[in-house]
Amino acid sequence: MKLLLQNGTVVNGQESGKKDILLDGEIICRVDTEISPEEADEVVDLEGKLVFPGFIDAHTHFDLEVSGTVTADDFESGTLAAIAGGTTTIVDFATQNKGETLREALANWHKKADGRSSCDYGFHMAISDWNEEISAQIKDMIEAGVTTFKLYMTYPAMKLNDGEIYEVLKRLHDMGGIAGVHCENADIIDALIREARSQGRLDADTHPRVRPAQLEAEAVHRLLVTARTAGTPIIVVHLTCEEAYREIEQARAGGQEVYAETCPQYLLMDDSLYVQGGAEAAKYVISPPLRKKKDQECLWKALKEDRIQTVSTDHCSFTTGQKAMGKEDFTKIPNGMPGVETRGTLLYTYGVREGRISPEQMCRVLSENPAKLYGMYPQKGCIAAGSTADLVILDPEKEAVISADTQHYAMDYAPFEGTKIKGCIDKVYLHGTLVVDEGTVQVKKAGRYVPRQKYTAPQ
Repeated sequence: MKLLLQNGTVVNGQESGKKDILLDGEIICRVDTEISPEEADEVVDLEGKLVFPGFIDAHTHFDLEVSGTVTADDFESGTLAAIAGGTTTIVDFATQNKGETLREALANWHKKADGRSSCDYGFHMAISDWNEEISAQIKDMIEAGVTTFKLYMTYPAMKLNDGEIYEVLKRLHDMGGIAGVHCENADIIDALIREARSQGRLDADTHPRVRPAQLEAEAVHRLLVTARTAGTPIIVVHLTCEEAYREIEQARAGGQEVYAETCPQYLLMDDSLYVQGGAEAAKYVISPPLRKKKDQECLWKALKEDRIQTVSTDHCSFTTGQKAMGKEDFTKIPNGMPGVETRGTLLYTYGVREGRISPEQMCRVLSENPAKLYGMYPQKGCIAAGSTADLVILDPEKEAVISADTQHYAMDYAPFEGTKIKGCIDKVYLHGTLVVDEGTVQVKKAGRYVPRQKYTAPQ
């Protein structure tokens, strides 16, 4: 069946304008200034609406065992929230536990996601154990469509040392893969935690003090030196601060290929949220922590200048009950908070509407660039003939207020509770099927596994 979407403003990464889109089943077959309704079996009028390629969130943690618990959102609730928010594809982290093979880790994540996901999904492989056998399995992962990898410079259960990170990056250089890295100086963080504990400073407001911006910047610098030595392009994930950004810019000035990701929480929240302490501060315990207002300004400027390539969420949700595990000791608070449902509307409201970024830049950081960087372009990430019909229809004039009462997460609080939005998700098409209509999810569990190709450099 052919479906004609008429009169919407089509937003691609390089241009936007009023165009019609003709879908033939799951594929976009034509995009033009005027397409006759006679060519279609059904016509939908999108006058006054913006049409984006389906958003891609390349940084989620669903059904993850961590900190003595399991994230509140699994693939069922997490992808339901994602599709409601216009995210048609997520890339989650298949996490190798110590002692596991990469094949075992990938199989574990397929069991979690297959048949339960309401948006499309792929996997990065998070490597926590490294040896010759694991190195050989990189080839198996790439053949299975897992072409991107995650490395941690902190967290005991997942941390690799600098030599191991070098060896992984060297192997990825040979295989054409690419890694995103969580950058913090674990040894100094541990020393600061010991110091805080000796002084009896165990409330949640201590969290940002033991993970200061300079320790992120130092780790970014160390990673960039390692990646340059290995001759491998690199992605710095969830970038939070000006100090770390300056390290990236310096490396780029020297000719190094470095990509950066940030998240809505680092653009719109700051460390004043920790001052309240206790259970309220615990809601915002994430790593790296929220930073200063000046860091927000730096990140927005970098987005404006196309120096940050993607905006993901690092969705890693825990209920207030789970957060309360650390009420006597902040180091036991599970780190993370949700984000997949509100990313697009927050970026439109506080980015596009306030003139910080253009609609085209919003498309680039939410759709086009992640599709390229994570091996899905041009099937995803653009509105063009031959691309998959994953589309987000945004109503730029509709207003809403973020509330835990209306979210799709398996959560009892909303980090952005009470935040006003102007620009709401109206419809979402996944593979040409209307799965969200007037903001309400109509079709669940229609997501498919996406085997991905090797990355393409965003321009």
